Amino acid sequence: MTTQSDLTDTSPAGASRRGFLGYVLGGSTLVAAADLGLGRAPAAHAAVPSPPQVAELYDLEDLQTDAARPTANLITITVDDEGRATFALPRSENGQGITTSTAMLIAEELDIDVEDVVVELAPARPELVFNQLTGGSNTTVSTYTPVRVAAAIAKGALLRAAAVQLRTTVDLLESKAGVIRAPGGASATYGELARAAASETTQRVEVDLKPASEFTTIGTPRNRVDARDIVTGAKKFVTDLDVPDALPTMVCRPPTLNGTPRALRNRAEVLAMPGVTDVAQIATGIAVRAETFGQCIEAIRAMDVEWNGGPVDGEDDESVLAGLRRAALPMAVPKVPVLAKTVDLEFEFMFRSSAALEPYAAIADVRDGRAEVWAGLKAPIVAQKKIAEAILLPTTAITVNVVTGGGSFGHKLFPDHAVEAARASKAMGKPVKLMWHRADEPRQGRVHPLCTSRVRATHLAGQVLSFEQRHTSVETDFSHGLGDMLSATAAELPPGVGNLSVAEGIFALTQELPYDFGVVTQLLTEADRRFNTGSMRNIYSPDVRVANELVVDVLAAALRKDPLDFRLQFLKDERTRAVLERAAEVAGWGKAMPPGTAMGLAVHKEYKGSTACVVELDCRPETVGRTVRDAVTGPRVTKAVFAVDAGLVVNPRGLEAQMIGGFADGLALTLTSSLHLRDGHFLEASWDNYFYTRQWNVPPDFRVEIVDAGVDQPGGAGEAGVAASAAAVACAYARATGSVPKRFPINHDDPISFEVKSFVPPVPAAPTNGRDLTY
Repeated sequence: MTTQSDLTDTSPAGASRRGFLGYVLGGSTLVAAADLGLGRAPAAHAAVPSPPQVAELYDLEDLQTDAARPTANLITITVDDEGRATFALPRSENGQGITTSTAMLIAEELDIDVEDVVVELAPARPELVFNQLTGGSNTTVSTYTPVRVAAAIAKGALLRAAAVQLRTTVDLLESKAGVIRAPGGASATYGELARAAASETTQRVEVDLKPASEFTTIGTPRNRVDARDIVTGAKKFVTDLDVPDALPTMVCRPPTLNGTPRALRNRAEVLAMPGVTDVAQIATGIAVRAETFGQCIEAIRAMDVEWNGGPVDGEDDESVLAGLRRAALPMAVPKVPVLAKTVDLEFEFMFRSSAALEPYAAIADVRDGRAEVWAGLKAPIVAQKKIAEAILLPTTAITVNVVTGGGSFGHKLFPDHAVEAARASKAMGKPVKLMWHRADEPRQGRVHPLCTSRVRATHLAGQVLSFEQRHTSVETDFSHGLGDMLSATAAELPPGVGNLSVAEGIFALTQELPYDFGVVTQLLTEADRRFNTGSMRNIYSPDVRVANELVVDVLAAALRKDPLDFRLQFLKDERTRAVLERAAEVAGWGKAMPPGTAMGLAVHKEYKGSTACVVELDCRPETVGRTVRDAVTGPRVTKAVFAVDAGLVVNPRGLEAQMIGGFADGLALTLTSSLHLRDGHFLEASWDNYFYTRQWNVPPDFRVEIVDAGVDQPGGAGEAGVAASAAAVACAYARATGSVPKRFPINHDDPISFEVKSFVPPVPAAPTNGRDLTY
């Protein structure tokens, strides 16, 4: 039960320590919004023993939050006649649980049950500018205060309306579970008060947010609000939507990466096939529309297409790597005493697919000079613009509806599927329900760039004097909005960052070496623009941290230090130290391990928080050589402890789930999952031969430890679990085998363990023996 004092219209100078400004918007029912465009404090500059890196002063979270701030007052909460609070979240839910955590924020400030909050996904709203981009683990960081302010303003308006109706003063009212009570027992529900609380004109008000000591919802473990719908099949993803006349549509794609169609030689034959209604040539291939997706697959397999070549025809892993090595920046170790010793290592990270569990899918209806699209999209404003460019319509003629996505991992930052659906619909003059085949995604979809990372460190007399890293990568595509955001907020950036390229700027804003290692430089070079790439979960950090932490272990060995003790000696900040100590303690670091097995540990600092991971890895022959049907086996993590400090935690259960998923990603990146580029195309074609983490790879003993840093602001969580996990597994492998791995994933150079699917036709036949393969 809480009591709220009278809320009055004040000037910015009158705001209290927890005070914020906002608006009660004019309308027939109660609508409240926050205003965070006033009085922003500059980013804190922490004092550190050695010169700080850019990300320590101002990081990607700061960039995204500042970019979203000017339009925070356009984020509104509506209370209806039944007392429900409705909020159109300008972010994309892709399984990370933000609709649940956002509902918890609203419920906390409004003093209602989470079940009485409805969080929907907002359609593309160009007026939000940079406030409708989901990425960089920033949703809760940037919306935490605006959403709470809007909810608090709504509650204040309800209290004022109740004071009039119940003939008392606001300071004597109490609110609980959507009911406001006056002394003596008289009461009114939020639903009864919603219209009276509404304002005919927009008014600016001040509110004080609830202190953490009074939280009853925030910080309480909670299952996802949509969990039952997901597991029972009731939740609607794109292919579940029933849009009139939108029939299944797929695309026959080229045999080499980014090839283009020249002609379909047997168009009449394909059109005569069962169920086929339309065939059209579009920029990416030959689209076919039919009554079922199975009929689309059969039509694609029957197509005789003449193709133009692609930009990487004839290329393979080694030729692309050779180009990166030629482009790498030189090292520049400063002058050191002649007795100093050097560690110099180079690591290679292969292409990886960022495809989510849900295939790319979009519905489009382009007719009569207008277009409407439904898709899982993390940057719907960008999607609206690119659709307009593709089908030659103004953005005002295009409606983009954001649908919950079945995973993203950076994939749905790009509107490739939505643009392709719009092109097919325009070409056919009919609505389409487009879906990519599983074989399409690793071969023609977005991939994590192939890259190299060279690290050189010098040490003398037990001290590390310098640590240099040169990360050279195939170009990462940031056309989904982060690049524009970086340019628009250049004035906020630390000196020099505004002069970097987009990729270099984002690298600088995300990479932070958490150790006092003397002169530290981490630089990025990108050199090859011919691939379809994306900001896969955690962007650069997993590869950078694997390289860094392996070198840290080599340095520890050179200085005859235990890996844990060495890290604790050189760590810069107490929050990172706390997670490392917790993970090591829970994992039992230092215990005796059988030959061929070992423990590994790693830390990572990003997203306004810190993480640490400790694993036990089994590299014994009987484990590496075990047989599992249709599997890549190899080394196995048998135990893992992951400690996370994510600042103020809204939903501990959701945070734990994010760390479990992030660990699975990191495990796959280090041990099993990669794409093999051969003769201009990727060999993998679906999940049966793209070896992401499987059940037999997951440690049977896994624990997440949430470390409370006592701060009052949340950090990012969606991507925070990946980097430390990948690095810990790599370090464990080096200790178990006595050899530092140089190419990732570790199994990449093993003989191809699968039969490569055909490239012409580009998709296999629809399976008919599924029941025969069940356990």
